Amino acid sequence: MAKTDVLMPQMGESISEGTLTRWHKKVGDSIAREEILLEISTDKVDTEIPSPVAGVVAEILAKEGDTVTVNSVIARIETSGAGAAVGAAVAAKPASSTQSQPPAAAVAAPVSSSAAVPAASAPAGGGALASSSPLVRKMAAEHGIDLSQVAGTGMAGKVSKQDLLSFLETRSSVPALVRDAAQAAAPAVVTSPVQHLQSIGGSMEGLVDGVRVERVPMTTMRRKIAEHMVMSKHTSPHVTSVIEVDLQRVVDVRAKAKNAFEAANGFKLSFMPFFMAAAVQAIKAVPISNASVEGTTILYKKDINLGIAVAIDSGLILPVIKRAADKSFVGLGRDLNDLAERARTKKLSPDDVRGGTFSISNFGGFGTIIGQPIINQPQVAIMGIGAMTKKPVVVNDAIAIRTTCYVVLSFDHRVLDGSDSGKFLSTVKDVLENWTEPII
Repeated sequence: MAKTDVLMPQMGESISEGTLTRWHKKVGDSIAREEILLEISTDKVDTEIPSPVAGVVAEILAKEGDTVTVNSVIARIETSGAGAAVGAAVAAKPASSTQSQPPAAAVAAPVSSSAAVPAASAPAGGGALASSSPLVRKMAAEHGIDLSQVAGTGMAGKVSKQDLLSFLETRSSVPALVRDAAQAAAPAVVTSPVQHLQSIGGSMEGLVDGVRVERVPMTTMRRKIAEHMVMSKHTSPHVTSVIEVDLQRVVDVRAKAKNAFEAANGFKLSFMPFFMAAAVQAIKAVPISNASVEGTTILYKKDINLGIAVAIDSGLILPVIKRAADKSFVGLGRDLNDLAERARTKKLSPDDVRGGTFSISNFGGFGTIIGQPIINQPQVAIMGIGAMTKKPVVVNDAIAIRTTCYVVLSFDHRVLDGSDSGKFLSTVKDVLENWTEPII
């Protein structure tokens, strides 16, 4: 008998760890090759992981809820020599399909094995059933779905829960007559709904109340954002306060120092570090803005970890600058520049988006003057920055052209009141309008 290590797979180039959410097997259970062994969740994706070999689960080295780094051994499966060899061959075998495949559980070389035995290919139709989990098969039966029609994105074409959900979303957008005709005319094996419709000249568009529509399933990130925003509005009674800030002092300081700053530090001087520094001072003045709620208990956070919203192609992400109160102006700028660049190039680690205690959203970068950002739970406040515009203002009883913007604070009215938001925003205003901190 031999043992094969099951390793924590890497779920993407920017992911260095994952959380085990559910074991489908326990020690002593038999498991078939490609049968679901466990489920894993990361900040960006949830997925089912199949067993790389057939055998008996000999050891489970991480429990449900544990966060484990990539390539750590999480289980061992006892196999026959032949089974161990098959597992090793499958792990090393390149994918034959041109479709991108999510990673399956990696396997280390078995302790001992006999000559490698090639794995038999599964037949169409029955193979889809064999390579899907019991949960997926149950869902398919409930919805009357033939799994041979669902394009599997798992290892060896395995149909996952997400594959089935995506198929259901797509199917619901097809007019009933077209769908029925497609089902009647389709050959025995159709690999995807798109190919199915193409075979009869159908369209992915449908009608809703006489209006032509195209249904596109949300991406995983979009779904997570949607769920989080709805949960936040349901959890916290939101109130938004607004203050106008004269930014001319900051504009002048930046204009004078920006070239020397870039030469000395290797990155451009943006306006955001000024707002970050002002937010840190406001949090110090109003500590409850850097808290969270746990039942009827308020948790005051000792560290100020600023989450800065960065727009990327697939949505919005908030990389976190840890212990911002301990950093200099240059340190804030450097961390911001680094995190924003890695967010846009998809190189953030899970730790980079974890642990935020207060968030800042710069919706003004898109020209928006005033917004009402939604609190990033479990935080209790978020600061928003509107577009910077030049306007005539009264200065010392005279009219002057100044650069101004609106700064807003959305807060959880369970723990913050109007007086708290007023003090917070007044502090931000005072710091920015009377800027004194050296920036080089």
